[in-house]
Amino acid sequence: MSTILVLFNLKPGTDVAAYEKWARERDLPTVRGLPSVAGFDVLRSQGLLMGEGKSPYQYAEFIDVKDMAAFGKDVSSDVVQKGAAEFQAFADNPIFIVCEKL
Repeated sequence: MSTILVLFNLKPGTDVAAYEKWARERDLPTVRGLPSVAGFDVLRSQGLLMGEGKSPYQYAEFIDVKDMAAFGKDVSSDVVQKGAAEFQAFADNPIFIVCEKL
């Protein structure tokens, strides 16, 4: 299994409440419903554990993927592509990192 870690900030001027409503109502159910996905969570940053200042990212997503080849097929669907376009309208240069557990 792989985990995709997505780190991002919202684009300047984005309505935080609108993004979070979209994430809860559209993004989470859509991605969690993909057959290749074992789990999906969106987290809002609350601050740094150590040191002063704020987190460099407002949000993090963790997508637990059972099979990357199947995931590639799942994300090519029209529904997921529509959601990806909506996400890109909110997110400012998101970073997608493919990870595996040690």
